[in-house]
Amino acid sequence: MPSFGDYIAEVLELAGGELPPGPGLTGLDVYRWEHAARAAVVAGLQQSGPWPEAAFGTLMRAIVHDPNPSSNRQLIEPALATAGRRKVQEALLDILDSGTNAEKAGAARAWYWSKMHFDRPGLAECRASFAVDPAAAREALAELQARWREDARRESAATEDLRARWQHAALWEFVANEDLDVRRCILPGLSLRPGHYPDGLKDLVETAVRIARSHSDNYIRHRVEHQV
Repeated sequence: MPSFGDYIAEVLELAGGELPPGPGLTGLDVYRWEHAARAAVVAGLQQSGPWPEAAFGTLMRAIVHDPNPSSNRQLIEPALATAGRRKVQEALLDILDSGTNAEKAGAARAWYWSKMHFDRPGLAECRASFAVDPAAAREALAELQARWREDARRESAATEDLRARWQHAALWEFVANEDLDVRRCILPGLSLRPGHYPDGLKDLVETAVRIARSHSDNYIRHRVEHQV
């Protein structure tokens, strides 16, 4: 099965860029290599112009195979900026539906970042203006922040259907899939309030809570109590 490094190499081949030299033997060496590999992908994608469609699909596979659930933001952010939130989230839904268990767990980790709003247009210019006219800069920053909130609200409304689809699919997956990593990764982002689901899924919420509370895994048992 292809690894994170294999998918990174394929993205760089499709979009342009150079894979960093192979990592050393220590965990720190591997961590540094993974960070450099993500940075190489971001640089390659920024310079390549419109992405080949194959590059997007391979990038999404790299994202869900990323071993670091925090650092995979480095790849999700440019994917959102270039392909758009809807396309990224639809790809994650497809992987949750048909991927391997490792990929399903990775899709759940990536879903968290796919909901974030990273773009802050005008921020650099506003920061630079503080040295010249702090009062005007503060006023401009307040206007920017209001615009960012409105943009985030509109974008969230435009993808509300995908968030509902994710919750429904994740609930089914949590109940039906006994893989430990899949359940661990899905649970933190899973709503366990019956009112958030249609009538046909309300009983499934109770099943999910019962599974979590009686699970042999300590993390799952403790995590569910923070969500019910």
